[in-house]
Amino acid sequence: MITLYGFAISNYYNIVKQVMLEKEIPFTEEHVRPGSKEEAVLTCSPLAKVPYIRTTQGSLCESAVILDFLEAQYPAQALLPADPFAAAKVRELITFLNLHLELVARELYAQAFFGGKVSETTQISVRKRLDKNIPAFQRLARFSPYIAGDMFTLADCVAFSNLPLVGMASRAVFGEDLLLRHGLDYKPYLKMLAERPSSQTVMAARKAALTRS
Repeated sequence: MITLYGFAISNYYNIVKQVMLEKEIPFTEEHVRPGSKEEAVLTCSPLAKVPYIRTTQGSLCESAVILDFLEAQYPAQALLPADPFAAAKVRELITFLNLHLELVARELYAQAFFGGKVSETTQISVRKRLDKNIPAFQRLARFSPYIAGDMFTLADCVAFSNLPLVGMASRAVFGEDLLLRHGLDYKPYLKMLAERPSSQTVMAARKAALTRS
């Protein structure tokens, strides 16, 4: 059985968790915060990042790597198209969501969510990059009805956890949701995904973790 390590507030933890729920993979969860100095953590995740998993074969870190492993190891309930090019287009969307949207918006999180302050220089830089990257992402995303087309894929699990953070962080710091400002009406899409049992399980655990924190 797989053990998933991390915590329920982490968007990348929730992405991996949702994929395992969608694929009906048996797993257990262990609470681990990032930045641990424990050798047991560093052996599995050398940068002490979460999530990571332990399997009967060993451990894996980095969410994109974990998703690829899960898809290959558990082909039932496929979350990638069988066609190699179509599968690559899903991975392309994941890369844009992770690197060009969420990772950029992450620079705002200290101010948006944790009561800190982000420098004006950083704000200007993030705004400039999001204003460029969001329209680029729109050229790839299909929302028909899912982000890559008519099949629910790994990219939808990524979008469900990451798009709200980009919207909330930009609204908190800039006074407007930059996704909506660029005409990306993603709210109906998220509402549709929220009806999935896997989404509800992830959201319930996240809400409970936020209540405890």
